[in-house]
Amino acid sequence: MSAAVPEPAERPAWMEKPKPFTQGAKGLALVVTVLVVLVPFWVVIATSFAPDHQVIANGGYAVWPDEWTFRAYELVFSGGQIPRALAVSGLVTVVGTAFSLACTVMLAYALARPGVVGGKPVMLMILFTFLFPAGMIPSFLVVNGMGLRNTYWALFLPVLISAFNLVVMRGFFQGIPAELFESAKIDGAGELRTLLTIVLPLSKAVVAVVGLFYAVGYWNDFFRAILYTDQSTMWPLQTWMRTYVVQSQNSLIQVSGGVNEQIQFAPQTVNMAVVVLATVPILCVYPFIQRYFTKGVLTGAVKS
Repeated sequence: MSAAVPEPAERPAWMEKPKPFTQGAKGLALVVTVLVVLVPFWVVIATSFAPDHQVIANGGYAVWPDEWTFRAYELVFSGGQIPRALAVSGLVTVVGTAFSLACTVMLAYALARPGVVGGKPVMLMILFTFLFPAGMIPSFLVVNGMGLRNTYWALFLPVLISAFNLVVMRGFFQGIPAELFESAKIDGAGELRTLLTIVLPLSKAVVAVVGLFYAVGYWNDFFRAILYTDQSTMWPLQTWMRTYVVQSQNSLIQVSGGVNEQIQFAPQTVNMAVVVLATVPILCVYPFIQRYFTKGVLTGAVKS
């Protein structure tokens, strides 16, 4: 008597090979998604390099320049404001990100360690600011009272630590096995040495992603410069970009110094040139931390 051959278990639907129609639909959706993302960005780049008469004839944009010209970029850099604004944005982004990362790492590590005196009350206060952030007027009064107005410190000190980033990093530190901390303690390592030699090397992904969040936030911010500074020489690039976009054509020409070119001047070319200058630095940084991004974002999906 032969043994009965068991029937193969039915495979779930998501493990089946997609049908040709499904593969074609996925490919079409992917192509459409890529075009929706890339075409507007390409129009911005093409318009910034297009001649004024083509942009005026097309109603404010160009898909492919008839003649590639750097006239908009020369106009942007001729006034002297944009190079200084680029330097201010770079300074605020680098210094602010470094300070924010250092403070976030140290505070998250302290709150992640068990038995810290006052750890829970401090964490509750941080979560309270996360749910109920301070308003604009109280923040302005605090910055003004501390004498930070019209200083570069006002551009990053009021938002030095993000509660969301702190919670993400604290959750990652709590996921590190406790045996590593016990081994370090047996070897005589203090808390600072444990943080620098054990915790941080294991936390490259979350540090890179949180650093990217801080850097993008500082680079894209324009409102704090309007709120806390009275001098346009202290404005970052994003504040100047807002000015270029919002102001009228005549005001834009005066800012750019092209008073005698009102007839053939297309303000959209300058707007697009400033947008390109504000976007390229972040695009250059992203590939260097892309490999950490997936793991770091997954870490942020689980919070404790």
